[in-house]
Amino acid sequence: MKTSIILFFSILFSITSIAQDKREKLKALKVAHITEQLNLTTKEAENFWPIYNAHEDEKHKIYESSLAKRKEINIEKLSEKEAESLLKEMQDFEEAKLKSEKNLVDKLSKIISYKKIVKLMHAERTFKRKIIEEYRGRHREMRKN
Repeated sequence: MKTSIILFFSILFSITSIAQDKREKLKALKVAHITEQLNLTTKEAENFWPIYNAHEDEKHKIYESSLAKRKEINIEKLSEKEAESLLKEMQDFEEAKLKSEKNLVDKLSKIISYKKIVKLMHAERTFKRKIIEEYRGRHREMRKN
């Protein structure tokens, strides 16, 4: 019994560790992509990354809150009043994301040019597209085998 519990927690820890490693690797790839696309000076980079990382953390918290809320909903059993409340909460999440983006632009505009901010937004989109395409490619390969 004791061995089973130890084995269970070892496997659980390994899975969690692998997931965190993947997130960290993905984050490192994103940083490299953005760095390459923006071509920041050393001074710009010193000021840019703390602000950008704080924004990413905030964005992740908003996403996690939204995801948690969506997971607990059973649409089929939703009353009209609950549906109204859910829609309001979903709008609040969207407003929080927009407010976070505006706040990022305000802070970054004091450090880098608006052109580089536009490049940042483009770099984020192209990175996301690359990751999705890579995932689709791997998924197709797995289905072939």
